[in-house]
This record gives sequence, C-alpha cells and structure tokens, in this order.
Amino acid sequence: MRSQFTVTWGEPATYRFDLDEVQPMPHELARTWLDDQFNFFGCDPIRPTGKVLTADKILCVAQAAGEERFRDMAHRAWAMAFARAASAALGKPAVTVDVKAQALAY
Repeated sequence: MRSQFTVTWGEPATYRFDLDEVQPMPHELARTWLDDQFNFFGCDPIRPTGKVLTADKILCVAQAAGEERFRDMAHRAWAMAFARAASAALGKPAVTVDVKAQALAY
C-alpha cells in the first residue's frame, strides 16, 4: 500500500512527501513530537472546550509552521518529520492536510 502525505495551501502550493521508503515513526513518539511542535509554535486549541484532537493539532502546527517550512529545502528534515509524525499519529497511509480549508482527508 502506498504511503503518501500531502500538505496544501491550494495549487500551486501543494507539497507531497513519499513515505514508502521512510522508517515509520512509532505512534507514541509521533504524538509526543506533535505535542512538542504544538507548544513550540504557541498554538491554541481551536475548540471552545479546550480539547485538542490529533487532527486539530496537525492542522494547527501546519498552519503555524507556514508554507515556507514545507517549501524550502532548508526545512526538509522538519517537513519530513511532520509528515511521518502526522501519518503515524493518525494511523493512515495516505493523508492530505488542506491548511486553507482547515480539513484533513484520508
């Protein structure tokens, strides 16, 4: 099964990460990595209850990191770590993060 992760702000700002040849990130490590990034970027819960779902965390971190972090080769290691962590945390082989629409697709 193909494993691919996509982050988009709409065409032409779409970035794809092929995870087929990449070592999977363990689930708990992925959740911790996303938590750390959520805190690093100063993200706030988007739900009035204050509860932060994994999908919300992924959307918030992608938005806070900004398109440049996915586009620029200087940040390629971070972008690949984000793709690995989000894919592992969701447990899905194909994920699309649409930052503009604030939506995830599996």
